[in-house]
Amino acid sequence: MTTNGGVPVGDNQNSQTLGHNGPVLLQDIHLIEKLAAFDRERIPERVVHARGTGAFGYFEATADMSAYTKAAPFQKVGKKTDLAVRFSTVAHGKGSSETARDPRGFAVKFYTEEGNYDIVGNNLPIFFIRDAIKFPDFIHTVKPSPVTNKQDPNRFFDFWSLSPEATHMVTRLYTDLGIPKGYQYMDGSSVHGFKWVNKKGEVVYVKYTWKTKQGIKTMTPEEASMVQAKNVGHATEDLRNAIESKNYPKWDLYVQFIKPEDLDKYDFWPLDATKHWFEDEFPLVKIGTMTLNRNPRNFFEEVESIAMAPGNLIPGVEASEDKMLQGRLFSYFDTQRHRLGGNFQQLPVNQPKNKPVNYNSDSWGSQGNDRYASAEINYEPSNHVDVKEDNEFRMAPFTASKEMKIVQAPINKTNNYGQAGQFYNSLTETEKKHLIANLVGDLSQVKNQRIQKRMITHFYRADRDYGMRVAKALGYSAKDFM
Repeated sequence: MTTNGGVPVGDNQNSQTLGHNGPVLLQDIHLIEKLAAFDRERIPERVVHARGTGAFGYFEATADMSAYTKAAPFQKVGKKTDLAVRFSTVAHGKGSSETARDPRGFAVKFYTEEGNYDIVGNNLPIFFIRDAIKFPDFIHTVKPSPVTNKQDPNRFFDFWSLSPEATHMVTRLYTDLGIPKGYQYMDGSSVHGFKWVNKKGEVVYVKYTWKTKQGIKTMTPEEASMVQAKNVGHATEDLRNAIESKNYPKWDLYVQFIKPEDLDKYDFWPLDATKHWFEDEFPLVKIGTMTLNRNPRNFFEEVESIAMAPGNLIPGVEASEDKMLQGRLFSYFDTQRHRLGGNFQQLPVNQPKNKPVNYNSDSWGSQGNDRYASAEINYEPSNHVDVKEDNEFRMAPFTASKEMKIVQAPINKTNNYGQAGQFYNSLTETEKKHLIANLVGDLSQVKNQRIQKRMITHFYRADRDYGMRVAKALGYSAKDFM
């Protein structure tokens, strides 16, 4: 045993004292270092997605997508790319139960030869809001009350009642999909559309979908309560056990396409994060399979320290004009710098396979000063070194918007209710009954009838039967809305 500095430790059981029964001495460097290290073991937990787990594996391409993108993992059939995955719940803290009704985070980091590429999404294909300016407010509503320190339906339904664009996601969340049985029993989605760019500079919009090969499995609230009573980390344990027993979880990756010239053809804006690209209109194209075959060797170093961000893009993939995505491009990097420090990308789990070459330097935890072409030259351009950018990787000169004026306004096609009704009508009768029961279970706790009525109105506008069932279950009649 040694100290952090490599000095041998003679006694790890007894502090240095003045005599056998005297006070402890400040000169006991091993004691001081051990306590100081322990005091700093915890880092700030993620503001969202704090509760989660991770695993490692690989992606194998099953289709050649080079006609659409120059992104390294998708260039030829059979190409394998190492990856890491982090699954999570959204609203609750690190020690919370994994049985909560909550979207599940589904984030994948590809370690490609041209840098790290992250697809950071959820198990559900849409989100509650379409503009990142509302994100802090939304998350505040699903976090515990600043007064009672308890999550409160009065708060999040208050927000949703005044945010009609949330109707679609609320509907999906309160179906059985809102409580997956485990992380390997759910699909994943990029939620946002992205641009794929090929070597000719041609652009197409894509959305990613992960389809579980284990089958979708969910729990009712009653089943979730029984599991939670025995194990608040059941999903983490189940995933780890599956990998340890070599029952490796797998997902097929699909993409959907929209041509730039077709973006305005629909009754909704496809780059609106509250909207789904339904498969009957936008066919799924399978491009590969992900296999998870290794558990973390150290949870803190490989899961708690992994830094996923939708801004981790590689040549062949670019951000779309999605207003929610645009905010996430900043927010995710910013939160990682807060949690892990300015050099978080130098942590082993976040390092790319190819060696970074740039002149970013110093600050806490820096291990990257050896990346310079010269020890003396830490700037560019310079006559002394030959490190230059590669024009091949310049951003594609393209935008979906023809507008050049700056505006601060909603998107042109909000259509807040159409897809919510479409999804509701795709449910079986049993699924509809579960949806209503789950909604009413939380809505009945809302004390303000105006909030209840506004939610019922949103559901009614999505589908008449939907709204009427919720109203009846809450004890309202038609005259209450006159």
